[in-house]
Amino acid sequence: MIFAFLFIPQGVHLPFFPVWLESKGYDAAQIALILSLPMFLRVVTTPFVTAFADRARDRANILIALVAVALALATGYLLFDGYAAVLAISILLAVAWTPHSPLTDSLALSGVRRFGSNYARMRIWGSTAFLFANLAGGVIVSRAGAAIVPFLIVAGLAGTLVAAAAAPRLGRPRLASPLSATDLPAAPSLMSRHFLPLVGGAGLITSSHAFLYGFSSIYWKSLGIAESTVGILWAWSVICEVGLFLVFARLFGHLSATALISVSGTFAVLRWLAFPLVWPSGFGVPGFFAVQALHAFSTGMMLIAVQKLIAESVPEERTGAAQGIAFFANGMSMALFTLASGPLYDRFGAGGFLAMAAVAAVGLTLVASARRSAP
Repeated sequence: MIFAFLFIPQGVHLPFFPVWLESKGYDAAQIALILSLPMFLRVVTTPFVTAFADRARDRANILIALVAVALALATGYLLFDGYAAVLAISILLAVAWTPHSPLTDSLALSGVRRFGSNYARMRIWGSTAFLFANLAGGVIVSRAGAAIVPFLIVAGLAGTLVAAAAAPRLGRPRLASPLSATDLPAAPSLMSRHFLPLVGGAGLITSSHAFLYGFSSIYWKSLGIAESTVGILWAWSVICEVGLFLVFARLFGHLSATALISVSGTFAVLRWLAFPLVWPSGFGVPGFFAVQALHAFSTGMMLIAVQKLIAESVPEERTGAAQGIAFFANGMSMALFTLASGPLYDRFGAGGFLAMAAVAAVGLTLVASARRSAP
């Protein structure tokens, strides 16, 4: 239940929040600033918030408090107008909202370890809810207009608060997750010529999606594509990602983490090269569905590849630190390229995807350099 309600507001925010910002008259650079500054901040604050939760009497109480704060802050979108107010609310909201998912994961994994709970059966409701929010949000925004978006986010967070109140009280984790910064000096395996280039390359490939997350909905809307169809396009990408998860072990489980990251990066480059060509070439909405299907490889495969990299090359007692380094590489790169996406879209429109292809190609180069030092 918590996973389901956790992903409903996220399923509205990701595709439709930029559309709402555009409807308020903000230009591409202003939208990019609102989207990117919270990313810079959450990269720094989230590890400290989750570490504090590990040391609190019960992580569920921290989760409830953070959801309540996020709900109060999101309500500010309804009460205050003006660019400075929206920017300030977005920055503060990132601090309170981003830890919801890792804290829920922490509770779920404690259930797996202590009671034999099935994580996959819990987590699938998050993906299902995200799909539902994409589809329902698209229909609602199409009929009511972009002004409804903050109301949907607030309603979604209210549902998350109700669900969080039912979170199981499991106490502290048996072993708190260390902060990556404190563990780095004692973790030479994390500073190797193999691990760091792979994590850095994976971070660049992942961050090449920044332009998609920030401006694809705005681009589709500028072509006259209805918000309901935009929601379906987002949902379709997640469906393809889930489909890859279902067949991954059978089709790709034999590949190394390095090979998986390379395959993911190659599909990312192809995706960004194809994206700006779809509409001018006359392929229309079906062409965008085809390009969105590549999300399974450019994103879904990368999610698994990074975890496999950590499992293959990092000792178990350092996995917390390794996760922190991967989070930092992804988060900081994503923030930088989200900030750059505004001027790119303002100057080149969909041509900005070509710059993202170059970013993914640089990531592939880093991965290739790491192959020579692979253990």
